[in-house]
Amino acid sequence: MSINQLDKKSQSWSALFAEPMSELVKRYTSSVSFDKRLWRADIEGSLAHAEMLEHQKIISTSDYQDIVAGLRRIGEEIHNNQFDWKLDLEDVHLNIEARLTQMVGDAGKRLHTGRSRNDQVATDVRLWLRDEIDEISDLLKQFQHSLLEVAETNVEVIMPGFTHLQVAQPISFAHHMLAYVEMFGRDLDRFREVRVRVNRLPLGSAALAGTSYPLDRERVARTLGMVDKEGAPCVCQNSLDAVSDRDFAVEFTSAAALCMVHISRMSEELVLWMSQNFGFIKLSDRFTTGSSIMPQKKNPDVPELARGKAGRVFGHLMGLLTLMKAQPLAYNKDNQEDKEPLFDTVDTLKDTLRIFDEMMGGQVDPKTAIRSGGIQVNVQAMKEAALKGYATATDLADYLVRKGLPFRDAHEAVAKIVRLAQELKKGLSDLPIAQLRAINPLIEEDVYSVLTLEGSLNARATLGGTAPGQIRMQIERWKKLL
Repeated sequence: MSINQLDKKSQSWSALFAEPMSELVKRYTSSVSFDKRLWRADIEGSLAHAEMLEHQKIISTSDYQDIVAGLRRIGEEIHNNQFDWKLDLEDVHLNIEARLTQMVGDAGKRLHTGRSRNDQVATDVRLWLRDEIDEISDLLKQFQHSLLEVAETNVEVIMPGFTHLQVAQPISFAHHMLAYVEMFGRDLDRFREVRVRVNRLPLGSAALAGTSYPLDRERVARTLGMVDKEGAPCVCQNSLDAVSDRDFAVEFTSAAALCMVHISRMSEELVLWMSQNFGFIKLSDRFTTGSSIMPQKKNPDVPELARGKAGRVFGHLMGLLTLMKAQPLAYNKDNQEDKEPLFDTVDTLKDTLRIFDEMMGGQVDPKTAIRSGGIQVNVQAMKEAALKGYATATDLADYLVRKGLPFRDAHEAVAKIVRLAQELKKGLSDLPIAQLRAINPLIEEDVYSVLTLEGSLNARATLGGTAPGQIRMQIERWKKLL
């Protein structure tokens, strides 16, 4: 039998139709150009399905052995770029099935017993996404490790903390980095939770109503590792829902979108900090670009592009929500459109995490395990910026409260002191004691220890505060968690 004959026979519905599909419709409905990346999951799912069919005596042992040998050979062909993907065969599933039938004959045709492309594709996407979530989780943990190393070397570095992008209070640069470690920690938790709902087996639901063959779906689930923490198989319990559900794809893309929000927030700060008006940091040259007309410029293209790619992922989330919002049960061809946004979301997030890990933390020498490069911090610029904005004003108010003044009265007194400092173009610690006491007589000489940036940091030693001791505790906490 020729491969062209196999192509026609692979379309199991073709005998019903009086004319062939038009070339335009073939191109319009084909998904093989993008869903062929599911080939490993498709072969993995087919091997598990075939093993179960043989165990249940639905197919013979010889047919099973032929199927296994054929699928493994196909896997090698695809891996070595020797597989001929055909547009006529629509998708990854029919391409592999047609090649298998060409190799092993009727045994290849028996593989599809008890299943449909509807439950097959739902299984393939879940298997593929499960592995991608594991890789993304590893990338997130590596990025957190890099941020922890940046924090650990900058515990004593003082910078202004902002609200409304106005200087608010002095903080440690390490404290700022740890804020992002916390954000990405929540992202990691979300991906782990999504993985639980991804890791459920639709296979065996067939087209929509189940099948009359005596399948052991739980056996397939165990074979594919679709089990809970106790090892119990996780199987989709309703065949209609199993083939039409794409909640897991929406939920994953939502988690990815929120992770990209955090990356975008960091990107915005990196862009600001790198500008001459801030001068807080430098990024390695390999993460910046020049100007075609202005030779003096180094542009933070990587953070800017990541900020833009966040919108790309948000768009994929809205696309998937819109895709699902009006679909009746069960499977509809609309669901072919779930893959490209899902694939691109995965690719975008993985690439972004990899490049940010290296941009922030530098590169690790595989021989020495020593990290070099990464973000460069301008310690002096950060400190000078903190001094400019009267960042210790709150500390002065707290000082007055400890002297017995109600906080609201202390707030008003400090506001007057700040206004005086602004008029005289001086910092708070530069004002003579007489001028300070003229505004509030509770102020004494010990006030100057409160007005230093270092004193402000050390005073915030409550859990989660920016005091160096607290920061070191948080760094150790995260090292244990990771």
